[in-house]
Amino acid sequence: MVKIAPSILAADFVNLEREIRRIGSADYVHVDVMDGVFVPNLSFGISAVQAIRAVTELPLDVHLMITKPGRYVGQFCDAGADLVTVHVEADEPAAILDAIGQIHGKGKRAGVVLKPATPAEAVMPYLELVDLILVMTVEPGFGGQKFMPDMMPKVTALRMLIDTRNPGCELEVDGGVDPVTAPVCVAAGADVLVAGSAVYKAADVPARIAELRGASGVQGPCPWTPPAL
Repeated sequence: MVKIAPSILAADFVNLEREIRRIGSADYVHVDVMDGVFVPNLSFGISAVQAIRAVTELPLDVHLMITKPGRYVGQFCDAGADLVTVHVEADEPAAILDAIGQIHGKGKRAGVVLKPATPAEAVMPYLELVDLILVMTVEPGFGGQKFMPDMMPKVTALRMLIDTRNPGCELEVDGGVDPVTAPVCVAAGADVLVAGSAVYKAADVPARIAELRGASGVQGPCPWTPPAL
């Protein structure tokens, strides 16, 4: 079944505890951490993850959009993250491998993230080590952007790699996910959907989460051929 990870970047920060409780039927709480360097925006930090951990039992899916993430991954794990994802573009491969090792050393799940311009094969050094791969379907840094359908061949290619070499790994899509684009992502191979505005701007948040999760009912083949890797 498809998992839903509402992004609290779209929540009302003044009433964040209430906003987190509104998504109690979801599978993850997606927390976007931005440093103003790797992406042109600032958002949550370690203390915010601690505060969020105190008000929910849902797993915290912490997406680090920061440069040289290995400096901080241990602290985010200690703050309450259950899954920490780092961008492959944020440091040299050896440092990304070290960050993955640090996260696992804390007993937490680790993942890598690809920006839109980054090809699927960039995951190859990490493929058999990670618990999740996240494909960005918008440019990271701001919520509310338009979904990039041309990222779907990348999702399909990664689905094939995961199924062959690391079947326990989840494949997540983040950016512009809503009731229209969610079935497209699932058809391409995604099994975790991050959605911000589509969830928090809905009149009925639990119903919207259920609607997005229902994208798993999509039938039929993916309408493209994945690139050879």
